[in-house]
Amino acid sequence: MLPYAAYLRVYEPLTAFAEPERKAWADYADSRDRPRRANALNAEHGESVMRLLGMPPEPVPAQESPNAYLRRVEDRLYVCPWQTRLRSWLAFSRLRGTTPVKVMDHLVPKAIAEQTADDFDRYKRRAGSGALRTHIRTTAWHVPASWFVPFDGNERWLVLGSANPGQDVTTTTGRNLIYVTSMAQARRRAARALSVLRRHLGDTSAPLDVEDVARWLEEFHPHSLVELDYGGLVHLMDDDALQADQSVAELSAALTGLDTGQEELAYAMYQRVILRWKSMQLLESAN
Repeated sequence: MLPYAAYLRVYEPLTAFAEPERKAWADYADSRDRPRRANALNAEHGESVMRLLGMPPEPVPAQESPNAYLRRVEDRLYVCPWQTRLRSWLAFSRLRGTTPVKVMDHLVPKAIAEQTADDFDRYKRRAGSGALRTHIRTTAWHVPASWFVPFDGNERWLVLGSANPGQDVTTTTGRNLIYVTSMAQARRRAARALSVLRRHLGDTSAPLDVEDVARWLEEFHPHSLVELDYGGLVHLMDDDALQADQSVAELSAALTGLDTGQEELAYAMYQRVILRWKSMQLLESAN
């Protein structure tokens, strides 16, 4: 968990879970002790910081998180498990695979790194197919262009509040920018984007990486909800920047322009999205 990260989440209906997991999530939703939406991100981040600052550091928690993000629509409960242990394993594997050995040894002692990798291998062998499916995708310092594809500009929910980096970013009285849509709509938009990109750009559509998102969405219950949460990124943007951020609508306009022969419009809209988030990524290396 990073403080300046965005999240793409899938909330499955309670009925999508088999027993006894279904009952466990139903009981969890009724619990007074669970982290509420108002401080869930802070709780997740706090757990990660405590593990990594420990001596020795703990890259992956010993047990899977019992927590989840919840949504209710009318009388229907939707669940997005945190899956902190699995997500930590996957993130650690990516880090280990892309970081020079000498640098990695400074971050995590070799013995701990090897034990973590061995534990993950055993988990994968035991859990079998579908073991690596996560309900949450995370990205630091930006939102990938492909994450905007499943949504419509009218699904944008912006709440302006204090830009204090320490303030919670998911409470309805705080500061956030969120999109939520149905799985049916998300899949339809992803399929349409893929069709447009392949028809007009062929293999050059790879940078958008829409196919990866489309495949991920297919792994879940068809009546799920899909959420894009700007998370901690809202604290890197002032009110004017947040109000002006129409990345979903702009990318949709780019795809429409491409499909209707309006190449200049398509290019202009696409560049607005890409340049906005490239400038955000530069903050990672800023003093």
